[in-house]
Amino acid sequence: MGERTTTIQVAEGLRERAEERARELRLDVLGMTCGSCAARVERTLNRLPGVEATVNFATGEAVVRLSDAAPTFEELRKAVQERGYDIREHVDETEAAARREERAWLRRLLVAWPLGLATMALAMLRPEEAWARWAAFAMATPVQLYAGWPFLKGAAIRARARSANMDTLIALGTLAAYLYSVWAHLTSLDELGTGAMVPHLYFESAAVIIAFIALGRWLEARAKGRASQAIKRLLEMGAKEARVLRNGKELKVPVDAVKPGWVLKVLPGEKIPVDGRVLEGTAAVDESMLTGESVPVEKGPGDEVAGATVDTDGVLIIEATRVGQDTALAQIARLVAEAQASKAPIQRLADKVSGVFVPIVMGIAVVTGVVWYALEGTVEGALVPAVAVLIIACPCALGLATPAALMVGTGRGAQLGILIRGAEILERSRSVDTVVFDKTGTLTEGRMRLVDVFGCVETLERAAAVEAGSDHPIARAIVEGARERGVGIPEASDFRTVAGLGARARVGDEEVLVGRRSFLEEHGLRVPPSIELAAERFEAEGKTVVWAGWGGVVAGVLAVADTLKPGAAEAVWALHEMGIEVVMLTGDNRITGEAIARQVGIDRVIAEVRPEGKVEEIRRLQAEGRVVAMVGDGINDGPALAQADLGVALGTGTDVAIEASDITLIRGDLAGVVTAIRLARRTFRTIQENLVWAFGYNVAAIPLAAAGLLNPIIAAAAMAASSVSVLTNSLRLRRFRA
Repeated sequence: MGERTTTIQVAEGLRERAEERARELRLDVLGMTCGSCAARVERTLNRLPGVEATVNFATGEAVVRLSDAAPTFEELRKAVQERGYDIREHVDETEAAARREERAWLRRLLVAWPLGLATMALAMLRPEEAWARWAAFAMATPVQLYAGWPFLKGAAIRARARSANMDTLIALGTLAAYLYSVWAHLTSLDELGTGAMVPHLYFESAAVIIAFIALGRWLEARAKGRASQAIKRLLEMGAKEARVLRNGKELKVPVDAVKPGWVLKVLPGEKIPVDGRVLEGTAAVDESMLTGESVPVEKGPGDEVAGATVDTDGVLIIEATRVGQDTALAQIARLVAEAQASKAPIQRLADKVSGVFVPIVMGIAVVTGVVWYALEGTVEGALVPAVAVLIIACPCALGLATPAALMVGTGRGAQLGILIRGAEILERSRSVDTVVFDKTGTLTEGRMRLVDVFGCVETLERAAAVEAGSDHPIARAIVEGARERGVGIPEASDFRTVAGLGARARVGDEEVLVGRRSFLEEHGLRVPPSIELAAERFEAEGKTVVWAGWGGVVAGVLAVADTLKPGAAEAVWALHEMGIEVVMLTGDNRITGEAIARQVGIDRVIAEVRPEGKVEEIRRLQAEGRVVAMVGDGINDGPALAQADLGVALGTGTDVAIEASDITLIRGDLAGVVTAIRLARRTFRTIQENLVWAFGYNVAAIPLAAAGLLNPIIAAAAMAASSVSVLTNSLRLRRFRA
C-alpha cells in the first residue's frame, strides 16, 4: 500500500511546512531596477528584529518570515520607504505587470533607437552646421526626457535615499552630456558660420547610451514574470470538471466546486479532478505528469490518487480528500514559487561598485571645476574639464558590457537551439560542478518500447493480438513492437481485461492470456524454468516483464522498457571530460535506474524519489557545497529546476519545466546540455572582460580628464573607442562552436 500512494505524498510532505508559513508574508516590492536594489531591500528588511527576508528581483517579490517579536507590516513598509522603495501585500499579477513593463520599454526603444542613430549621423556628417545642431537638439531631447525617464526617476529616488545604483550612473552621464551640449549649443549660436571653432556637442552620446541601456532593460523585462507563467500553466494541467455522484445521479460540476467528502466517478481516459481515496474499482493511473515515472501505477480500493493524473483503463469511484490549494498539484506549484523566491539575487559587478564609483566621480568633477576656476578664473575654463570628467565617466561601455555580450551570446545560442534567460544564468553556469539528469523523458524517450522477447515463435504474434484491444501504454508498446518487427497480428475475439492484472482473448483456437505472472498462474498456466530464468534476467536489467501463455503453459515473456535517447552516453562522457560529476534522479525503482545508469556511464543514482524529494535532493547536493545544474522535462521537474543553481529544460518537455528553467534546449538533444554550459561560460567570461575594460578605461581616463589633458571632444572619442572595443569583444561570440 505504501508504494502505491505515489504523488499524494507531495501534499502530505508539505503539510507541516504549511504551518510554518503561518507567519510568512509574500510582498510585492516596488521601485527596484536592478539586482543591487533587491540586495538593498533585503538588507534593510533583515536588519529589523525578528525578520528573515528573501527578495527576488526577477519576480519583484519578497518572502518575509516573521518571529513573534517581529515588527508590523507598516513598520516594515516604513523601513523600506526610507531606502527609496515601497512594498505592498502580494497581488497575483506578476505576469501582467511584466507584460506592461515590457511594452513600456519597447515604446521607449522605438523612440530612442531611430532618433539616437539619426543624431549620431548628424554629429558625424554635419557637426558644425546650425540646422544639424538644432536637429540634434530636437531629436536628443525626447530620448533624454522620455526614453531616459526611468533612469532619471530612479536616480532621483536613490538620491533622496542617499544611495546610488546603475540608474545614477546612467542619469549622471547622459545628463552631463545632454546639458553640456545644450549649454554649448546655445552659447555658440553667434559663432556658427563665421569659421570660428565651435564647441563639440554630445547629444549623440547621450541618446545612444540611453538606446543601448533601454535595450538591455527590455530584454530583462521579457524574462520577468516567468515564474507566474510556470505556476499558472502548472495549475491549468488539472481537470476542469468533475463527475459527482449524488442521490444515485451523476452530475458534472466545475472542479473548483468540489468539496472534501464528495464521491466522484472517473472514467477511462479522464483526469482525476482532485486528490482522493479509491472507494471502488481498479485502474492503471498514469502519474507521469507529476512523478515522471513512465509505467502507470495500479490503483484499487483504499489507495490514494492525485488530482491531474490520468485514469488509463478502468472506472474509479473516489472520495475527494483534498481540493483547491491542498491538492498535490497545487502543492507542487507552491514548491516552484518557493524555490524561485529562495534564489539569492545576483549582484552584477556594475551595481556593486556604483555606490562608491558615482560619489567619487561627482567629487572629482566638483574638485576639478573648483581647481580650474581658481587657475583660469572663468566659468568656461572650469566647466570644460569638469564636464570632461563626467563624460569620460559616462557608463556607455559599462552599459554595453552586459547587453552586448548577452545579445550576441544568446543569439548564437538560439542558432544552436539553446535559449538562455539572462546574465544571472550565465554567472551561475560558470561554477557548475554537478549535473543532475532526470531519467524519464530526459535521458530516456519517456515512452515504453518493446525491447526483448523470449519464448516460442508465436509469443509476440499472439500477445500483440490480445493487446491490440487495450489502450494501456504497455499494450501499445507490444503492438507497436510487433509491427516494427514485421510480425503479422491476427484477429482476436472475446477480448476481456482485468484492470491491474492483464487481458485475455481468443486467438484462433486458443485462449491467450497476457499480463502479470500471477494472472496467468491463477488460470492454471505452468511456468517453464527457461521462461522463469529469462524473466529474472529481464527484471535484473530494469525492464518490465509481460507474461504470455495458452494451452496450460506460459509460452514466453516480453520485456518493455523506457529506452535511452540517442547521444545520452556521449553527453555524459563530455560532461565528465569537463570535470563535472553526473547524477541521475528518478522516480523509478533502483534496479531500473541503475540499469539505465550503467548504459550511459553515470556512477551515482538517486532512485525512488517523489516530486518533493527531488527538490530535497537538489538542496542536499547544494548543502555539500556543490553548484548544481538540473536537467529535466516534466512537470514534476519544475520545482527541482527552479531550486537548482542552473535549471536546464528540454524543449520537447512540458511548458512548466521550460518556464521554470534557466536554459531551454529547443531540440531536446542531450548534447545541447554540454554546449549550453560551454556557451554560457564563454558568454559570461566575455561580460567580465567587457566590465573590466569599461571600468579600467574610466579609472585610467578620469585623472587625465581632471588634469585638463582630455577635452570633451577627446573624451567623447575615447568613450566611443571604449564602446567599440566592448562591442568587438562581444561579437567574437558569433564564432562560438559547439
